Amino acid sequence: MNPVLVMHQVRGGYGDADILHGVSLTVNPKEIVVIVGPNGAGKSTAMKAVFGLVKIRDGAILFEGEEITGWKPDAIVRRGISYVPQVKNVFAEMTVHENLEMGAFLAKSVKAEAFERIYTLFPDLKAKRNALAGSLSGGQRQMVAMGRALMLNPRLLLLDEPTAGLSPKYMEQIFQICRDVRDTGVAILLVEQHAKQALAFCDRGYVLATGSNRHEGTGQELLNDPEIAQMFLGG
Repeated sequence: MNPVLVMHQVRGGYGDADILHGVSLTVNPKEIVVIVGPNGAGKSTAMKAVFGLVKIRDGAILFEGEEITGWKPDAIVRRGISYVPQVKNVFAEMTVHENLEMGAFLAKSVKAEAFERIYTLFPDLKAKRNALAGSLSGGQRQMVAMGRALMLNPRLLLLDEPTAGLSPKYMEQIFQICRDVRDTGVAILLVEQHAKQALAFCDRGYVLATGSNRHEGTGQELLNDPEIAQMFLGG
């Protein structure tokens, strides 16, 4: 099985400062992979590096076997990767439906089937399709952001802390939607602050600290490791 995504010894950051010090990870087809670790570990920076938002000074990033190191975000979207940032990820003054239309901005035309596919994945949004995104709950806004990112049928979805600030109910709903998206054939790489919950539902995980790989394994392997639990998961 050829990986969807490979990061190999990536070093880089912002300006002249390196945040990543040789980070490596792999995402396989139809797999949910989570990056966890303490604050300042470089989790979100690693994801932004994949999407062309970080200056990479060394290492390589490959998507479906093609090197995309240093590509600009618009080219990366066209190649088949979509990204949902943690904040400012919806157009608050637009309706849900208009937000989804914006997600298909690179398409020559937006077919009704694309909207129905998203509304099937996110039933809550269908009833709210004419509501302003800014009027929705935090969980519903996150669904809008994910739905918009999926409008172009990416093969890899990047999610930066998708459950941040959500209630336990919406957190579990977002995790279930991730499973549903994965089951449609889309691989997912996400950064999560709720490490225990994320590792319990993902296929594999990576623990980063100070911009470097510390541990990797299946979600259950990482959860069951007492050293990891004590050092990175709060005991």
